[in-house]
Amino acid sequence: MNELVLQLADAPLDQTVVRIALAGALGMFLGLEREWSQKSAGIRTFSLISLIGAVFTIMALETALGEALLVLGGLLVIVQGVLLAVQGLTDEDEDAGLSLTTSVSMLVAYGVGALVAAGFILEGVTVAVLSSLLLVLKRELHAFAWGLSREEMRASTEFAILAFVIYPLLPAEWTLEVGELSIPIEPQIIWLMVVAVAGIGIVNYAIVSSYGGRGIAITGFFGGLASSTAVVGTMLDHVRQRPEAASYAVAAILLADAAMATRNLAIAVAFTVGTGVPTLLEAIVPLGAVIVLAFVIAGLTAEWGESMPMDLESPFSMKNALGFGAIFLVVLVFGSLAETWFGTLGFYATAAASGLVSSAGATTSAVVLYRGGQLDGPEATIAILLATVSSIVVKALLASTSTNAQFRRRVAVSSGLLLVGGAIASIVVIL
Repeated sequence: MNELVLQLADAPLDQTVVRIALAGALGMFLGLEREWSQKSAGIRTFSLISLIGAVFTIMALETALGEALLVLGGLLVIVQGVLLAVQGLTDEDEDAGLSLTTSVSMLVAYGVGALVAAGFILEGVTVAVLSSLLLVLKRELHAFAWGLSREEMRASTEFAILAFVIYPLLPAEWTLEVGELSIPIEPQIIWLMVVAVAGIGIVNYAIVSSYGGRGIAITGFFGGLASSTAVVGTMLDHVRQRPEAASYAVAAILLADAAMATRNLAIAVAFTVGTGVPTLLEAIVPLGAVIVLAFVIAGLTAEWGESMPMDLESPFSMKNALGFGAIFLVVLVFGSLAETWFGTLGFYATAAASGLVSSAGATTSAVVLYRGGQLDGPEATIAILLATVSSIVVKALLASTSTNAQFRRRVAVSSGLLLVGGAIASIVVIL
């Protein structure tokens, strides 16, 4: 017996017996939550269904009769699921509820067994784990869905369209012809960055909506990830209503700057790591200096017992996403043209100007050009820093419209310190 166990343990995944055993184990894993929830089908049923799927799939691969058995097995699982669903509909016990989830889960278990038996090990394990998470997080998912407003539901649907419908339709590579100049463009990469930035905005919108009144650190930093302009606008209104809270408002704007620099750094590193070009590590020191300085100044200039509500509109809409993508494309095209006509200084000017509108857009364009070989590491880093500087300057200019002189002065001084610290760090990197 021990020798048999050792043989199974040492057997590779391409052996039939191992795949059958793995299918049964994944079926047990799927049935664990159903058993714990005291449903009509539990660990044994789910494990047996996965085993049936695995056996029939192996027979389909090896014999002519197996294909018919595979289809028949799937039909039997569907019929069994329908019977459970009907039983749930006629059950008078309200706690029993509908058995639709159990019915569908049984079909998933059958599919997992078939995937594993066919050699799609990673796919089968992924389906099993994700399905188990969906079962376990039932209450949390229901609470999340029921708590969505109509605007938030619409934004989520539009985001799903952009991420899962439009993205796969875009070509991986495309060349834009401008006269005799050919500009290589990666539409999927550009759109993936659009989706990533929009996703960050949605996640942090949810965080701000849930915890916005519990601390200025959360509202400032996470609000800055979603929309730094919204942070400045909220702080302007807060200072107008409560002039004595100017120090907290300044700290929130600084944390919004830190969030913006963090987002740009994440784009610079995440979209260059493992892509065939050296990871853009040059951006870590200068952007890191801005982030650290922002936190230090914010920590020294405000008492963190203060909290405030922060109302943010949904950070994502189809119009905003398309505008964001347009900014990426325009900056990329004009940046390439400016670099061709005026050298690297031309792209720097483009990055600084576009940073006034969207530092993330300018950062993305610099990363795309770096991936394409038009810019080297230090040049891409300088472009990202110029976009970051422009964003900091815009926030300071917006704050200067406040009628509170103390607030205006503090924001100007703090922003100046961030710019000086980033400049020193940049010089260190260049030298």
